[in-house]
Amino acid sequence: MIEIRNVSKVYEARGESHSALHDVTLTIDDGDIFGIIGASGAGKSTLVRCINLLERPTSGSIFIDGADVTGYAGRQLRDLRASIGMIFQNFSLFQQRTVLDNVCFPLALHHEDKAARIARARELLELVGLEGKESRYPSELSGGQQQRVAIARALANGPKVMLCDEATSALDSRTTLQILDLLRDINQRLGVTMVVITHSLVVAEQICNRIAVIDDGRIVEQGDTRAVFEHPRSDVTRELLGYQTPAFDKPAEGEGE
Repeated sequence: MIEIRNVSKVYEARGESHSALHDVTLTIDDGDIFGIIGASGAGKSTLVRCINLLERPTSGSIFIDGADVTGYAGRQLRDLRASIGMIFQNFSLFQQRTVLDNVCFPLALHHEDKAARIARARELLELVGLEGKESRYPSELSGGQQQRVAIARALANGPKVMLCDEATSALDSRTTLQILDLLRDINQRLGVTMVVITHSLVVAEQICNRIAVIDDGRIVEQGDTRAVFEHPRSDVTRELLGYQTPAFDKPAEGEGE
């Protein structure tokens, strides 16, 4: 379980302060595919980067499986990040390394035996549907295939949690659905909790069982995805969903006079 308790994040630059997150509180249960949705600049990426402490909260706490990880440093921090996989919009692969070497990289950082890490990488490449591509380079792959490599790499250390930061934004609609199917399969087969950052309502609807809507660094609504989509309570959510007042709710010309 991930518990985000009263987290705020303030950036200081040139003597000025900018608040990116305001007193955010969320609970993400084990096995969730939890979506955080909002417009650009709403604070989505800052929030998800606080979970693995790529960003340090200015105030508040992050609890994972009951442990307050907010102050972790050194080995504790390295172990925490090894237990949390992350994939990005731009794939972030090493262009001069083969597919196999990209997936092996996190294991090499943890001094895994070479034969063991190659075996693990091959297993993961098969899981994501890239068996036979081990010797290719990222530039020789499609965008969807590159994201599959990134997913395999994120799974290398057997994480409990995977953070997906706009992971399908660079992909076409068909490839997006294929990647979402893969992520759903990984969630179900491996029990990996997923936190999905997206501005796409289609992505959230397709894969997330629960969502939170963020605006200007504040959580304005959260709940089961279907319930939020069918009965949005906040103006921000209604705007994201494109809700408009139905014509039959408006008085016709001349009525009420």
